[in-house]
Amino acid sequence: MEIHQLEMLRELGALGSVKAVAETLLVTPSAVSQQLAALQKTVEVPLTRKEGRNLVLTEAGQVLADAGAAVVSAMADAKMAIGAYHGSPVAPVTLSGFHSAGQALFAPLARLLDAPGRPRVLLSDEDVAQQDFPALTARYDLVLAHRMDHSPRWPGERVAVLPLAHEPLDVALPAGHRLAGQRAVTADDVVSEPWVTSRAGYSPADVLSALAAVSSRELNIVHRINDYSTVAALVAAGGVIGLLPRYTARPVLNPDIVLRPLEGISTRRRIDLLARPENLKRTSVMMVCEALQTIMTELVER
Repeated sequence: MEIHQLEMLRELGALGSVKAVAETLLVTPSAVSQQLAALQKTVEVPLTRKEGRNLVLTEAGQVLADAGAAVVSAMADAKMAIGAYHGSPVAPVTLSGFHSAGQALFAPLARLLDAPGRPRVLLSDEDVAQQDFPALTARYDLVLAHRMDHSPRWPGERVAVLPLAHEPLDVALPAGHRLAGQRAVTADDVVSEPWVTSRAGYSPADVLSALAAVSSRELNIVHRINDYSTVAALVAAGGVIGLLPRYTARPVLNPDIVLRPLEGISTRRRIDLLARPENLKRTSVMMVCEALQTIMTELVER
């Protein structure tokens, strides 16, 4: 039993002929007859009867037509409701972000959207391996994700991608380190240093894998820690060096740390917003996207 079949049955009761129904609904009379016949197959009692040249409703047909009118009306209300939801600038938006993005972006985003007529953002942190970010779009309207330049692209057939930044990972050194006075460092400069880095599958570990490959040396990795604030604290203590993102690590930096570019190795990661394509049709979701783009642009320029 289809909505358009119930609509045709209702119109037949109101207009009294298949031709009139066809003209009203802008279809052919044969299409009306076919749909009414298909509807008749779904019930055990006659819905229509011949009255001269016209086809009219039986009592059972009128009962179904009245019920169908309520269904059509409810569907119209549902379409209006979903239209209002899609167009609402204040509809809530769920957003997940990996830790360093959350540290840098969540508080400015909350401040920027803390005003009448702005969406309410529900924030979560999800620090997963790069290949696991797309799956998060099933649970969140927007997902802040990162991947290294050489990593596989996001699955464009399943998720929409809005680029936010192209961020280098810099070498984090204690302020008193022998290399702190250099403008940049090379693989030869740092290959023999003790390191704190992330677990495998995350950006810092990927960079160090490339560093080891370029140097043909096994690195001295002392700590495996994903949280950048902990990495920064360990580097500041003076026992190890690490990698920190140039833009989004600002909240965890302190005067005891300096950042230096690592030359000769690709260290850039792409920070993107991932979403199911249908979510980007919502006004409130796009308002959050625009706010994040504004905040990230300010971070990069700073």
